[in-house]
Amino acid sequence: MATLARRRGKETEQPIVVALAAPMADSDDAPPAPAVHRRPPRPARGAAAAQGFAAALRRRLSSGAAAAARASFAADSGDESGPGEPSSSRRRDNGGDASSAGGGQGGAGDFPAFTFRAAAPVHRKAKESPLSSDAIFKQSHAGLFNLCIVVLVAVNSRLIIENLMKYGLLIRSGFWFNATSLRDWPLLMCCLSLPVLPLGAFAVEKLAFNNLITDASATCFHILLTTSEIVYPVLVILKCDSAVLSGFVLMFIACIVWLKLVSFAHTNHDIRKLITSGKKVDNELTTSDIDNLQAPTLGSLTYFMLAPTLCYQPGYPRTPYVRKGWLVRQVILYLIFTGLQGFIIEQYINPIVVNSQHPLKGGLLNAVETVLKLSLPNVYLWLCMFYCLFHLWLNILAETLRFGDREFYKDWWNAKTIDEYWRKWNMPVHKWMVRHIYFPCMRNGISKEVAAFIAFFVSAVLHELCVAVPCHILKFWAFLGIMLQIPLIILTSYLKNKFNDTMVGNMIFWFFFCIYGQPMCVLLYYHDVMNRTEKTK
Repeated sequence: MATLARRRGKETEQPIVVALAAPMADSDDAPPAPAVHRRPPRPARGAAAAQGFAAALRRRLSSGAAAAARASFAADSGDESGPGEPSSSRRRDNGGDASSAGGGQGGAGDFPAFTFRAAAPVHRKAKESPLSSDAIFKQSHAGLFNLCIVVLVAVNSRLIIENLMKYGLLIRSGFWFNATSLRDWPLLMCCLSLPVLPLGAFAVEKLAFNNLITDASATCFHILLTTSEIVYPVLVILKCDSAVLSGFVLMFIACIVWLKLVSFAHTNHDIRKLITSGKKVDNELTTSDIDNLQAPTLGSLTYFMLAPTLCYQPGYPRTPYVRKGWLVRQVILYLIFTGLQGFIIEQYINPIVVNSQHPLKGGLLNAVETVLKLSLPNVYLWLCMFYCLFHLWLNILAETLRFGDREFYKDWWNAKTIDEYWRKWNMPVHKWMVRHIYFPCMRNGISKEVAAFIAFFVSAVLHELCVAVPCHILKFWAFLGIMLQIPLIILTSYLKNKFNDTMVGNMIFWFFFCIYGQPMCVLLYYHDVMNRTEKTK
């Protein structure tokens, strides 16, 4: 076989791939194995000598051993075999056990290392560096991701040890309840009396469905009830010198009840409109939806006020049963993460804000340093709050009430623009805004930009009420923080369309929400509360 290959090589002087790595042991006529160190051909004279040397070099480079070495080198360097190179299994079949030719010391690809000749080229095609701009996103970065995790764990471990060495364990045994909480009993009584207003809304709808009052009168009564739902807790909090946390909980519950009452009144008004008109106002309503359009009952109102949703409808998708074991696990996780939030506040956030200066009155570098120092525990607190509220607590309510639709959030952490974040972060509020503000505005001839502005305005007012009223100050920091989302939406949408890059918008979102925005609001409200307390004393 080797003799035939040499004869054909002399006739055509074309490279023929033949495996010469090892002779066949069972062949009597096979020539002896070629020597490891071969004497190069004696150079001839003149042009014929140069042509003879080139032909000999081509024949040797086209031998099976050289082809196997090239394939082995290509496999080591990550290249795929070219169309003219046989697979490794075929080379082994043609050449026998390649590793035996090297005395048991095989190189990469099971071929002896000495078969790769020095004359064989190692640079065969143009390649990009793995971190070049054209190839960086084609590489796997799992190792760098693991490095980031290791660095993150190391840095945070150092910060935890440094904090414990500097302050000790600051969390108090009375964090959950202390004697000063007893002065907040008026807020508790106010919270327990809030269900009276939904009962009033139910009575108004009963009168309206029975045609005892007009739609205009029903609308006036609902406006009075929803306004009382907000004004009543505000007056109680401002009248009592309550703790900030107690006031925040009461205002948070009051805003939720206000949103539910608005949805209850608006939905039933639309149901009455559908019933009296006798036709489908919305083409998306199916036959089952029309059959479900009925007057509210006390049971449907009670279920709606307890369910983890802000949008009223007579019936909801339900699960067949309650998973008791799963529910117990969620309750345990909720208690653990609630305690973790208290630990982060007491151990990390409080010492930073107490030892800080007002960000608008101190030096610029000092303010930047404080904001960056506060950003890390603030991110952890915010993520724990999200997990506790939107995942654990809402799922606990849903499982207890067998509430079926549990899309309380989407993948907001992958948001490419601020607009996408607000559409994925809080699905109950987003659905309420779309259903009761955005689409009604557009149906009345308002442009979508103005409708979005109105939705953000309502959200900003509710955020300001939840923060400013418990703090007993009116600085509009929360209101401005929400309204400034509009230019950020424009900016991130422009960057996404301009550079066709999803990473830029996501980085801007994380920076303004977690690194700059929330720590700045915490510092502003804390120092304003401290200034008000000092003036009161």
